[in-house]
Amino acid sequence: MQTKPIHNTPTYIPPPIRPSPPVHQTPSSTPPIKPRAISISTPNTPVAIPIPQTIEPDDSTAAYYDYQFLFMSQRSEATRPVTLSTVEGVIPADFPAGTYYLTGPGLLTDDHGSTVHPLDGHGYLRAFTFDNVTKNVKYMAKYIKTEAHVEEHDPKTKKWKFTHRGPFSVLKGGKKVGNTKVMKNVANTSVLKWGGKLLCMWEGGEPYEIQAGTLDTIGQYNIMDGADLEDHDDNKGGDVWEVAALLLKPILYGVFKMPPRRLLSHYKVDSRRDRLLTVSCNAEDMLLPRSNFTFTEYDSNFNVVQKQNFRIPDHLMIHDWAFTDTHYIVFANRIKLDVLGSMAAVYGMSPMISALRVNPSKSTSPIYLIPRFPEKQKGKERDWRVPVEAPSQLWLLHVGNAFEVRHQHGNLDIQIQAAACSYQWFNFSKLFGYDWQKRKLDPAIMNVKGGSELLPHLVQVSIKLDSDYNCQECDVKPMKKWKKSSDFPATNPAFSGKKNKYLYAATTLGSRKTLPCFPFDTVVKLDLDSDSAQTWTAGSRRFIGEPIFVPKGDGEDDGYLLVVEYAVSVNRCYLVILNPKRIGSDNALVARIEIPSHLNFPLGFHGFWAAN
Repeated sequence: MQTKPIHNTPTYIPPPIRPSPPVHQTPSSTPPIKPRAISISTPNTPVAIPIPQTIEPDDSTAAYYDYQFLFMSQRSEATRPVTLSTVEGVIPADFPAGTYYLTGPGLLTDDHGSTVHPLDGHGYLRAFTFDNVTKNVKYMAKYIKTEAHVEEHDPKTKKWKFTHRGPFSVLKGGKKVGNTKVMKNVANTSVLKWGGKLLCMWEGGEPYEIQAGTLDTIGQYNIMDGADLEDHDDNKGGDVWEVAALLLKPILYGVFKMPPRRLLSHYKVDSRRDRLLTVSCNAEDMLLPRSNFTFTEYDSNFNVVQKQNFRIPDHLMIHDWAFTDTHYIVFANRIKLDVLGSMAAVYGMSPMISALRVNPSKSTSPIYLIPRFPEKQKGKERDWRVPVEAPSQLWLLHVGNAFEVRHQHGNLDIQIQAAACSYQWFNFSKLFGYDWQKRKLDPAIMNVKGGSELLPHLVQVSIKLDSDYNCQECDVKPMKKWKKSSDFPATNPAFSGKKNKYLYAATTLGSRKTLPCFPFDTVVKLDLDSDSAQTWTAGSRRFIGEPIFVPKGDGEDDGYLLVVEYAVSVNRCYLVILNPKRIGSDNALVARIEIPSHLNFPLGFHGFWAAN
């Protein structure tokens, strides 16, 4: 039996807001629906908060409420398939059979006054299964039963008590000084189905394996072991930093219970070779001016094809990366230790991530081109430890695609499409506007002035190499036709690692004064050949997450786009199907599928389409 969830957000009573005329939505969205009252409460003192029937879209109070809706906790699970209703359009007859998996934080507030950063929220896996016979969509959602989940949740009382701080959070109650429960694997960042296994991944440890049919948690899956490691390091154990690493390991592994290696949550699929590519890092490298990256490639049966380690002589924090036919590409997001931040973190006065901060000491952006198949580059002596220097400074967030073009004379052009932001804006402990002292998320940091340059935006990186892989030119340009705040770039997965014409991303039209940059409300389709852009907008007080492409044919835009819509105006979540060929037209929306209101879920991070 499903129960109505308790939304654990801080109690908040907005001041009176003067009525305004109803806001008209774009032609491709549903007509305005009369908003309903919603209950927002603290765990122990439920208070009904009536939301005004009409709210000025630019009012700061309404903006605060709208932003909190995206990060409301959902304690209920849909443990059995729920058939969803299509409230607009129809599911097309040629929509492929399969399941769209979406993971992200589901619980952000416990029953003892603590609110954690979204990156530390317990993983909540959502599954939308499309039946191409009945044309129904069935929905399930369950928490990933990680070790932290089992420890912090009482199944008898249904109460939660956060005991793990998590790298990005501070707990209100409980032990602060000496609390070594820091690394909190919540499996909330990305999801993958490969080789018959469904995995939920996190940035700091092993993924959790999930039973696809039931969404039950099987347990941690040891993906980082197996196969001999080929080490491309010429200085094995011979420098001062190796000695420092030996001293750090027993502290990090023993005291703080950190796993020896952390798996990056972003993986890549080489569709041409039918391979899965992953990257892992050593835990101690978080504190040292050197970085070990282990690149592993798996075949379609999850057998290791090759595994290589490369040591980069720099202090880096990597979230996403790229690959081509010949290279792994690592953008050097440079960091450094913060002594004062470290002390504050140890004493529980700030999140543990405060021990690190960005390092803007270089005006350029180092990009490491690491040979994917070193044996094929024998005789071409370019030192991969020497980065290509992009002429502008950028902090890379997410990669949409990368590919290379080999010219007849042997020269190589590499193109990377990505979302990046400014070093001056990026702040580990304030992402999404987390404010642990006020127990709320403040949308102001995501909507700073000059956002088009500071906040995440789309860029195109071009690198030209000669036949010996020496860099002749490197250039970084913003997407000319779309300079608004954007993230979650995506392509047709069949074109990953290949030359692509189209790029999709979540973005904003910037029409709302108080929330001009984030949350996103629009999907943009960029034609990279013609340098043009087309958009579809969800509508007034409706936001979206990451768009994902579902292929159905051989053409690059032959398929559908899936995106979750968070309709604050009607207190609903929807799964939206878009026709990518019609983006920019009034009929781009194919279907809008409603999730029951008692199963509303918070903003997801990354998803995966698994065809049947």
